[in-house]
Amino acid sequence: MQKNELKQLVQQLPKAELHLHIEGTLEPALMWRLAKKHNIALPFSSVEAIQQAYQFNNLQSFLDLYYQGADVLRDEDDFFELMWAYLSKCHEQNIVHVEVMFDPQTHTTRDIGYDVFMPGFAKAIEKAKAELDMSAYLILSFLRHMSEDSAIETLEQAKPYYSMISAVGLDSSELGNPPSKFQRVFAQSAALGFNLVAHAGEEGPPEYIWEAINLLKVDRIDHGVRSSEDPKLMTYLKEQQIPLTVCPLSNLKLCVVDDISQHNIVELLHDGLLVMVNSDDPSYFGGYLNENFYALIDKLSLSSQDIVALASNSITASFLPENEKQHWLNKIQEITSN
Repeated sequence: MQKNELKQLVQQLPKAELHLHIEGTLEPALMWRLAKKHNIALPFSSVEAIQQAYQFNNLQSFLDLYYQGADVLRDEDDFFELMWAYLSKCHEQNIVHVEVMFDPQTHTTRDIGYDVFMPGFAKAIEKAKAELDMSAYLILSFLRHMSEDSAIETLEQAKPYYSMISAVGLDSSELGNPPSKFQRVFAQSAALGFNLVAHAGEEGPPEYIWEAINLLKVDRIDHGVRSSEDPKLMTYLKEQQIPLTVCPLSNLKLCVVDDISQHNIVELLHDGLLVMVNSDDPSYFGGYLNENFYALIDKLSLSSQDIVALASNSITASFLPENEKQHWLNKIQEITSN
């Protein structure tokens, strides 16, 4: 298949996105508009100036801008707009199911409570279900640069909204904040019946992935690209089929790899690991889910079989009920057998 045919295949296939931070979908134009709405002074002179600022040399330099941008999110309508814009983009890209991370502490530390952002998210998710035939689950993510006590308090504050939350996760600054720091809050989350995910092995070493598996008991690893440095870990991930939610353009933008041609996602896939493509923080990293696929097609020898496997893996690794997973896997089968 030619590259343009492979890109058409990506567009045709139903897909799930499992590693996406809703605050990371804040487009410069929306940031600018919400800043004007709330009379917030941004350190930028225009939308174009915001776009030009989206250049990072590591995870921390990105996070500094990310938290600054999130400050424009103030009322329920802002959170609705943010989520609806993302879900609409997903519909354009034939993404049929998403599992969206949100960072309560990014908002509660600004005195924006669950009673503001959760109704906004819920309204957009319900609208997408009704109008776009899309499903969306929410993943409450703890900020790992903050204390575990803060995470426990965040979990407790979420209590009125537990029915809206499918999983808990762990994100933000990885280095110096190992998964072991959060054992108690993950044990509490498991006892409440939540699925568990955690960022590990992006900037942090393979040992962080082991900690997330053995100490936090996660169902999925977010990122995990550094697992290839540990042969025993690679064997374990393959045998247990623990999903890795890989984000190629994020890895490029945050200098985990110097060029997409160096990315190891195809090697991980061919080694039998359950990997799939995600966009992480697409507004900041230069592309939504399909653009991540397109970057891989342009720079790596991605075959049609690889694309089908990555799309199928995204459905398999989701927290959807088995009958819904099977529905979408059957759709992929129908498209690829024609």
